[in-house]
Amino acid sequence: MAAQTTREDAQDPETTERRANRVLALLRRVPVTALFVLAMLAVGIATGSILAPASEQPWFDRVATGLPAFADGRWWTILTSPFFVDSPWVYLALAPLLIGGLGWAEWRFGSLRASGLFAAGHAAGVLVTAGLLALLTQTGWPWAARLAETLDVGPSCGALAALVFAIATLPAPWRLRARIAVIIWVGISVLYLGRLHDLEHAVTMVAALLAAGWIPAFRHPSGRPSVREWRLIAFAGLIAIGAIQVLDLIVPYDGPLGSNHPTASFIDVAVDVVVIALVANGVRRGYWIAWLGTILLAAYNLLTAALGLALLPLLVEEDLIDAPGDLLGVLLTPALFWAAMLLFIVVGRGAFRVPLRRSRRRLAAEGLSREEATARLRRFGGGTISWMTTWEGNSHAAAEHGALAFQTHADVAILLGDPIAPRGSHRGALEHFARASQQAGLIPCAFSTSAGIAEERPEGWRSVVIAEDTIVDLPGLQFTGKAWGAVRTAMNRAGREDIEFRMVRLAEQPWNVLAQVRAISEQWTGDKGLPEMRFTLGTVDEALDPEVWVGIAVDAEGSLHGITSWLPVYGGEGRVVGWTLDLMRRRDGGFGPVMEFLIASSAKHFAEQGYAFVSLSGAPLVRSSETGAGPVDQVLDGIAGLIEPLYGFASLHRFKQKFNPRSEPLHLLYRDEGDLPRIGIALTRAYLPDATLRDLVSSAASAAAPGAGSER
Repeated sequence: MAAQTTREDAQDPETTERRANRVLALLRRVPVTALFVLAMLAVGIATGSILAPASEQPWFDRVATGLPAFADGRWWTILTSPFFVDSPWVYLALAPLLIGGLGWAEWRFGSLRASGLFAAGHAAGVLVTAGLLALLTQTGWPWAARLAETLDVGPSCGALAALVFAIATLPAPWRLRARIAVIIWVGISVLYLGRLHDLEHAVTMVAALLAAGWIPAFRHPSGRPSVREWRLIAFAGLIAIGAIQVLDLIVPYDGPLGSNHPTASFIDVAVDVVVIALVANGVRRGYWIAWLGTILLAAYNLLTAALGLALLPLLVEEDLIDAPGDLLGVLLTPALFWAAMLLFIVVGRGAFRVPLRRSRRRLAAEGLSREEATARLRRFGGGTISWMTTWEGNSHAAAEHGALAFQTHADVAILLGDPIAPRGSHRGALEHFARASQQAGLIPCAFSTSAGIAEERPEGWRSVVIAEDTIVDLPGLQFTGKAWGAVRTAMNRAGREDIEFRMVRLAEQPWNVLAQVRAISEQWTGDKGLPEMRFTLGTVDEALDPEVWVGIAVDAEGSLHGITSWLPVYGGEGRVVGWTLDLMRRRDGGFGPVMEFLIASSAKHFAEQGYAFVSLSGAPLVRSSETGAGPVDQVLDGIAGLIEPLYGFASLHRFKQKFNPRSEPLHLLYRDEGDLPRIGIALTRAYLPDATLRDLVSSAASAAAPGAGSER
């Protein structure tokens, strides 16, 4: 049936029309790119170069650029060469660069500016390279002399220039990462393969990078890389060097530093690749032992290259090699990369101080006891979930005069809620948390922060709404009007059925009340098929806190029908300004609208006591339909849909709307999208620390079953 539905959708005229409209809309955004691709294909078909190499055609020298063409006065080749390619297979290899470079630039800058960038990049690449070769041939360099007699075609220089300028629009840190990827790719090509177009690419890339840094519209403030960037760049460099070592072993080349036929030792390459495989991930995580291993490996390779260079005359004299050039490229090219790696990793040594033993990876911050952190919370105040930072399972660290509450799971440090800090120092506390986490080899993030704190996040960090806090203001609270109809009905019915509301300290209640509370909670948990969620969702143990009020609904026989627990919200100077709803449990078969009755009665009680608000708390992964529509938001919506049958967060959020609350977004703060998979695993472990893989799989299967649902 599903396959049939898919085929019917594919044949549906409306679906086909929508897809066609999307394609047309895309083409309207990149008309120059589309026309250029079509022109290249048309030229290839008309000249036959789409099936046979253009370099073998008799007219090739009349359309190709290069020093010979310009020396003979064929300057028009600057205009003709972009529409041809050297070999048919190059069409496939060039398509990603052309579409990703010119197409991306046209999407970002418009057709006119993208065309200008493409033309300037192409002209600079071929002309500057020709001039450079004219100078280098005077030195007698064989490689330069060979390239000075070579011709080339293709639009790759223009596409590369457009790509470099498009990369300049990326946010940090992706801008730096993309530039490093391009530099590594072009650098390996020119040093190892050393063909004319490789040199043209290098010239184009350098010119585009300099221009992007000079033109104000593309210039970005530069600074010292973050701890994370030092690690990622070193990791990428090691992977690149490993690939280069393999090229030395299997790929013949004739580059600017010499030729390779190949002659590299299998054992030498195997040692390098194995050691790189052992230390690369440790470098990415900042382990000092991996940093030391990289230094030793780089030193070993540099010493080996120096010894090889010293022995070159002897090898020639003994007729073991014909000329120094036979080994010069094999020795010099890897040595250049290892020298750059050694310099980089020594300069950035401060980023590689994470101990190897997990037990020693602690935040580089002054630790606080639970009592000390609670005292600072009372002094400075906090957000609506701030009392959750006092729960068991959280660690506490000092941040100047304030406190940070966090948990570590899956090598992620999760800051819970807003930093507990004096007014105006929250940004500094977040930056302190980020630095300390990275120095400990942990990925930092902040979960369920308020909108104000999200605006003060560290530079370059991202923010996404992951919940909505629902707040009922208490001054002037009256359950009147149509909007409060369901609440009034619940309270009136409770009066008729002799259901009494009590606000108590649960720890002070007699054993029979505690026994009923635990029985109701255990029955609710058993229905879920998973252990009770924790982290921002309390259990009966948290409700026993002496500072927590608990509302209970009891009938005339003393039977408990439901409970709600309320956490204090400190506003500073030891003053409680509001209360946050945490535990919600009701007895099966008991008084139906018990939750409406309990929440309304609790709000009325707190209003009479003079408090400012009650928070009905935020349901995880529940967001307003007006909040965000990016890829991250779509992933979160998908996850929320998967867990909804298990815990009913969305239905709970809809239930809270009966109390006419105002909504305040709660945010997840993170460094960039690359951290999100690990953060997702860490949050799962934080919420379900006792769940096994079998629990998760079986619960997911039951949730996906027809008729699966959740009741609150």
